[in-house]
Parts: sequence; C-alpha cells; structure tokens
Amino acid sequence: MKTGKFSAHSKHVVGSQKMKRNENREGKPFVKKFFWAKKSLGQHFLHSPGIFQKIVAAAKIKSGERVLEVGPGKGNLTTALLNAGARVVTVEKDDRLIPLLQERFVKEIKSGDLKIIHGDILEMDLRSVFRGQRYKIVANIPYYITGRFLKEFLSSKNQPNDMILLLQKEVAERIVARDKKESILSISVKTYGTPRIVSIVKRGNFFPPPKVDSAILAVEDISRKNFRRLNEKKFFEIVRAGFSQKRKKLSRVLEREFEREEIEKSFTACRLNLLNRPENLSAKDWLCLSKHL
Repeated sequence: MKTGKFSAHSKHVVGSQKMKRNENREGKPFVKKFFWAKKSLGQHFLHSPGIFQKIVAAAKIKSGERVLEVGPGKGNLTTALLNAGARVVTVEKDDRLIPLLQERFVKEIKSGDLKIIHGDILEMDLRSVFRGQRYKIVANIPYYITGRFLKEFLSSKNQPNDMILLLQKEVAERIVARDKKESILSISVKTYGTPRIVSIVKRGNFFPPPKVDSAILAVEDISRKNFRRLNEKKFFEIVRAGFSQKRKKLSRVLEREFEREEIEKSFTACRLNLLNRPENLSAKDWLCLSKHL
C-alpha cells in the first residue's frame, strides 16, 4: 500500500480519507468509511451497477440458492446477490472492510441470509460451511491469484456447480481459447466445466482502474465426471508433458514418456493427426489420449 500524500481525488483512494456521517433508510446516522485500495491485495473496487447486474444474471440464481462470494469489497455485489434471493457466504481478506460489511448487512446477517468470514480464501477449508451442499461461486478476485484459485476450486472434492468470475480479459480469452489455441490453463478448466465469456468489462468500471480490461467468465456444469474412469493425476501429468514443448509435434514430445508404437496406437484410436501440436487438441482429445496411453 502506498503511503505518499494524495488528495481526496487521488486514484489510489476510494473516496475521501475522511469519515462522513450520513443517514440510512430509517433516518438513523451511520458512519460511511472510505479506504485506500491496497495494492498488496490487488484491490480494484467495481463501481458499475450495470456490471453487478450482468454478473448476477450470469449466475442464474434461484431463490434460496447458496452462493460463495469472494472479495465483497464494500458489499455492492453482495447486495445484488441478496436481492436475487441468494443465501450468501462472503469471504473478505481485508480486515478494514469487515466492520463496514457487518454494519451494512445487520438485517441479512441476523436472518441467516448472509455470513461474513474474515480470511484468505486460498487458506480456508470451506467443507464445514457448505457441508457437502451444492453452491455457486461469484467472485471479483485479484488477478494474481487466478491460477491458484481455479485449481483449488475446480479440483476440490467439494466443487461448486458453477463459477462466475471477474478476471483479466486476456486470461479469460486464454481459458476459452478464443484464438483456437489451447493451453494447460484452458484444458484444465474445460476438463471440469464449460467456460464462456459473458461480457467484457472496461477498466474504467473500477476504482482505482487497473491497467487492463477485465471479463466476466462463467464456468458452468462443473463436475468430476471425466475422472470417474480416468486417473486425474495421470491425466495432468500427460498434459503437462505435452505442453512442455508446445511448438513441437505432440507425438514427438510424448516420446520422452512413452514408446513410439504406443503413441501411434493412441493417436489412431482417438483419430488424431500425428502432426498435431499440443495446442491443436481439445479437452476431449486430451482425455481420449490419456485413456489410451
């Protein structure tokens, strides 16, 4: 977090540094707090109501459905989720925001529609929270934790059934392979669910604005069905080996791990061209290849 001197209009400050007293809906005064956006936490506060609605619409929330929200910030997306009828568990790492959220959502916390947890989502065991129940994830996560976040929840024993994430645009495009070139990241996501880009979000919708645009990414129908008869560890070992030299022919790269005859038989069984590079194979192709090798 930067500690230099900035005015109330600085791009690093969420509003003014001062605390202002306003009145809530019941006419009672409350303290409205303004915060520095912490660079160490990758904070960029989304402030566009239209984007909140797009995220909630993409989640296709049904009344009473359980939602895990990550990084609620000041609670604007939380409000949209609650208004859609979701029962929300929200996890916030920034201890400065916890009192604000508790003050803002007194009624929802009391009714049981909202539970606020202070902690690092990557260090938490949420099995006791959902107790094997189905849930969705809706999150505006810091760019720097994207890879680990996806791995943690897609491979979790207590997977969400859907995830709606606000990610860096470039990363979202890699996941859906918009350029028709697959990667370890895209194959990893598509093995567990079906990703699609819902909408592009311009950097000006955040405060402070990031250096790049973002995208709303939906990963739907998440499951472990592809690993019912296939060893998950073996599958990813083969994928990693294949992409270790992504510019070369995959059949040649795999010769480091398998016999040439075995490779050719597997390619034939999966109707794959021996001249293909790793990026030319779909998730379905990789799954087939792993079953035969």
